[in-house]
Amino acid sequence: MNEFEVLQVSWFDMESQLRAIRTQVFIEEQNVPVELEWDEADIDCIHLLVKKGSNYIATSRFLNTGQIGRMAVLKPYRHRGIGNAMLKKILIIAHSMDMNTVFLNAQLDAVDFYKKNGFIKQGDIFDDAGIPHLRMEKKI
Repeated sequence: MNEFEVLQVSWFDMESQLRAIRTQVFIEEQNVPVELEWDEADIDCIHLLVKKGSNYIATSRFLNTGQIGRMAVLKPYRHRGIGNAMLKKILIIAHSMDMNTVFLNAQLDAVDFYKKNGFIKQGDIFDDAGIPHLRMEKKI
């Protein structure tokens, strides 16, 4: 069974688990420089952490500006609906905060995933940490 649980957590309570997933996906797999991965926004964000059994397998964060970011799913768990579940939870949170729009900076290889979830391309391709990105928005 591929059941998993999407948890809303704080940086202070789950920092080591959040860091472990992002380190594996962004720093080790995608070669994002360490100094670009960690920022002061983590302390104030809403974080999601996905748990399957006793393992933490995915994360994302949501800023009070309406920005979704740092969405990372460990490689063995990709293409199983985890990203969709995190987006759904973030949209519920955004709606509860009376937001009308959310946005994100999608890596180009993830643009189709976000399009399927109702996000619309905005602007031109830009570089972030050596990876091409495109800003995308979704009305709630």
